[in-house]
Amino acid sequence: MPFSRASHLSRRGLLAAGGALGLGAALAACGDGDDDKKTGDEQQAASKSGPWSFKDDRGKTVQTKSTPKTIVAFTGTAAALHDYGVEVKAVFGPTKTKDGKPDVQAGDLDINKVEILGNVWGEFSVEKYAALAPELLVTDMWEKDALWYVPDNSKDKILKLAPSVALWAAQLSMPAALQRRADLAASLGADLKAAKVTEAKARFEKAAARLKAATKANPNVTVMIGSASADLFYVSAPKTSADTAYFQELGVKFVEPKVNAQGFFEELSWENVGKYKADVIMMDNRSTALQPDALKSKPTWAGLPAVKAGQITPRTTEPIYSYAKCAPILETLAQAIETAKKVA
Repeated sequence: MPFSRASHLSRRGLLAAGGALGLGAALAACGDGDDDKKTGDEQQAASKSGPWSFKDDRGKTVQTKSTPKTIVAFTGTAAALHDYGVEVKAVFGPTKTKDGKPDVQAGDLDINKVEILGNVWGEFSVEKYAALAPELLVTDMWEKDALWYVPDNSKDKILKLAPSVALWAAQLSMPAALQRRADLAASLGADLKAAKVTEAKARFEKAAARLKAATKANPNVTVMIGSASADLFYVSAPKTSADTAYFQELGVKFVEPKVNAQGFFEELSWENVGKYKADVIMMDNRSTALQPDALKSKPTWAGLPAVKAGQITPRTTEPIYSYAKCAPILETLAQAIETAKKVA
């Protein structure tokens, strides 16, 4: 969604546009239970027979008579479940680019084998969703009780058709976000002891140690979290998103912008893009944001010390929260800091 429409967007819509970073069964009964006390292995065992339940990050315990099989999920969440061996029937959110290729948020999903209910912010086919006879809807949550990429104008109709699970993508650290997706996958039948999963987790832990060592070896490097549109440059606060909050815990020194009332980022005009000094710039890699190659014609961008030094690294603004997908993110940032020179 273009930034030129940002002033008309809801808070969630603005995040989806790239700044921070988009009906009959009845709802299953919700209420507090003991499911949140179970380990992933216990949830997996329970999923093989009898009723299924899972307590999500809204504090709601979703209960069904059996493990859901017809699952519909936000694209990035579906990609995370896929990495654990749990497949979905349909997705909503950025899935396919204009040239028909998988969006960065689709991960390893075969986008030709899942139904796409909506590919952009505000798009969700309620009719197609209803025809699937969905048993579970899963998505992220950037704000309390706000379901990511579930349109407000059709939310009530959508939520009447199947129970929903929402998992935080903000206000917590990356390991916690990873654990929550792993727990959900286990409850749906994934084997968290499978070699593919344990090897990915080991790689993630090794990558985290590497990033921590890089920040100690190069402690004066300052990193700015950026996202670009035609009219504005967004500088994100590190503590609000799960990925950058974790990077900060590992020692990464970030620019701290004066965020707006929404709390996620500060908007800068291109004339003021040099307000903050940074040695490395992490740039939003989503298809909704302009990429560095598209910014070469902007003199203020070209004049930034980090740009002149070629110290630009991609930021996966909406990570796919599986160990397999998060390990490379840490490795890429570690390399950027290891090789960075102090230029600001």
